[in-house]
Formats: sequence, structure tokens, C-alpha cells
Amino acid sequence: MANEKWRSIGILLLAEVAAMSLWFVSAAILPEMVKATQISAFRQAALSSGVQAGFVIGALASAVLGLADRFDPRRVFAICAVLAGLANAALLISPPGSTAAILARVATGALLAGVYPVGMKIAVGWGEKDRGFLVGALVGALTLGSASPHLIALLGGADWRSTVAIASLAAIGAGLMCLAVRIGPHHATAARFDPSVVKTAWTNRRVRLAIAGYLGHMWELYAMWAWIAAATAAAYGLTLETGKAQELARLTAFVAIAAGGLASAFAGTVADRIGKAEVTIIAMTVSGASALACAATFGGPAWLTFVIVVIWGISIVPDSAQFSALVADASPPAQAGSLMTLQTALGFALTFATVQIAPVLADAFGWPLVLATLALGPAFGIVAMLRLRMLQQLTRN
Repeated sequence: MANEKWRSIGILLLAEVAAMSLWFVSAAILPEMVKATQISAFRQAALSSGVQAGFVIGALASAVLGLADRFDPRRVFAICAVLAGLANAALLISPPGSTAAILARVATGALLAGVYPVGMKIAVGWGEKDRGFLVGALVGALTLGSASPHLIALLGGADWRSTVAIASLAAIGAGLMCLAVRIGPHHATAARFDPSVVKTAWTNRRVRLAIAGYLGHMWELYAMWAWIAAATAAAYGLTLETGKAQELARLTAFVAIAAGGLASAFAGTVADRIGKAEVTIIAMTVSGASALACAATFGGPAWLTFVIVVIWGISIVPDSAQFSALVADASPPAQAGSLMTLQTALGFALTFATVQIAPVLADAFGWPLVLATLALGPAFGIVAMLRLRMLQQLTRN
């Protein structure tokens, strides 16, 4: 059974990495697309924020319909990954930045809602005592997948279409891989979304604070992931030749995001030892400070920017899974699944706004102000988590 478990988890993680490579394809290829066709700042942002909006729509639809409960979750994952790859491939035949291209990205995000959450459901079915590690590993796979388009674009050179094609084929392959995964002995049916949880999310203070902390985390996370290549390219461009600045920016984005994925694999284990709220506070303190440092040193030595951004990438994601765990811990058992669905929907809805507005503000006021503004999210989240920790201590006493 142990060999079967780790074989299945290994295949699932590889499939997750491959499928989630679709998420930031547009951000990775944007410099080449802009060179080929004039695209407004609003439409540039919409190519990335459309994925966030689509994910919210897809996640709510999946929860309401109970897709992962009514059908084999491996098949749901497989079908959604294959269709997401095909939707992403529509970029190859759509004019860059066009309404058709943006709608293709929305469709991609909606279909990825059948990949990441369903993959997490499959993963936790393989364990109870080590679920912190299993969830952390899956978040790590998501993060590595999100980083991969920057590496593909770096190796692929100036032809942005090759990056789109490779990521699309990877997602299709991920769907086929998932069919080889086995269902674990702890696999269980999760509750469908219950609209009445909106009241619980507000009246249950522990749930409310956990969701508030998650929103602070999400304010920063996807805006950083989506635009750190563009921001560092602008910073490096002040001291380096344009071509070298863009290459180094892509490498920076890949290393920073991927490093966060590796850190996520250990965060769950640490949280089980020192506490989930404590892990989120530490991570948000470091990530918020990194955002401010990145803004303060903008245009400085390239090596310094690289180091700060990598530290930022390491610290920005390991707390992600812990917010969901905190909501689950504080929820009435019958509402836990629906409350986590609501939390995810609210968080990704917020990222639609931050991902969309970041490059528009950067165009008007510059990247340093945008980077500094991202630190507001962790600051808000830390306050919420300190209050939650205090409430937890009072409850124990």
C-alpha cells in the first residue's frame, strides 16, 4: 500500500505541475506579444486576470454541481486538464490581446478549477496524519507549474507561440497521466456548496479571521506571480541592456516562484509543530518586508534585486494551504467544505482585481509604488492572524 501511495502521489504531483503551467503563460510571453502587436495595458492585464476570473467561476460551478463527488475525480482532473490545454492553444489562432484571446484565458482558468482543487481532494485521500505534508506538496506542485512558463519562454527565445504550444501539450499530457493515479483509502465525499455558509463566515469569528488573513495573502500572491517578470525587467533595464534585462527577469521569476514551491512542501510539517497561524504570520512578515525592500532597491544592483525577489518568492506561498486548514479547523464539520469553497472564491475574486490593476498603476506611477502597495496585504493578514492566535489561546485557557 505504501508503494502504491507514493507512486500515485508522485504521478499526481507531476500532473499538477504540467497542468498548472497554463496559468501564467500570457505573463511569460507578453514581451514578445507586445513587440508583435500593440496591446493596451488594460488588455495586457486582462490576459492574466481573465484566468483568475475564470477560476472563480469554475470553482463555484464545480462545488455547486458536486462534480468531484458525483464522478471519479481522476476523470474530472483528466477531462479538465485536456480541455484547458486546448483552450490555451486557442491563443495560437487568436490575434494577440484580442477579445477571443482573453476569453480563451477565462476558459482556461475555469477549467483549471477542475485540476487544482480536485488534485488536492485526491491527495488528501491518501493520508490523515501526513495531510499537512500532502497538501503542502500539492501547493508546491501548483507553484512549480506556475513558474514553468517563464523557464519555457526563456529557453524558447523570441517565438512566443512555442511557449503556448509546449504548455498546452503539457496540460494534455497531465490529463492522461492522472488516469494512472489510484484513489486513496481515505477518499471521502465533500459537501456541496451551502449558501447559508455566508452567514457562518461572518458570525463565526475564527472563520472570519482566517478568511481575512487569506485575503491579505491573496492580495499579494498572484499579483506578484503574474507581474514579477515585468517588474524586474523594468528594474534591470535601468542598468542592463534590454535583451539581457528581459532574460534575467524571466530567470528571476522562475527561480523565485519555483523556490516558493519547494518551501511549500515543508510548511505543512512545520505548521503541525509550531501552529498554523504562527506559520502564516512568519511567512507574511517576510514576504511583506521583501515587497518593501524590492520597491526600495528598484533599479539598484541586479544581484540585490535577484536575491530580494527570490526571498520574496520563497516566503509568499508556504502559508497558502494553512489558511484553508484554519478555516476547516474553525468550521462546523457539515459546513467545512462549503466554507473553504467560499474562502477560495473570495480570494481568487480579489486576485482578479489586483492582477488587472497592477500593470495599469505601474504604467501610471511606476513599479516601485505598485510593489510597495502589495505589502498592504500581508500587513492586513498579520493583524488578522494575531487576533486569531489570541482567540485560539483564550479558547484553550
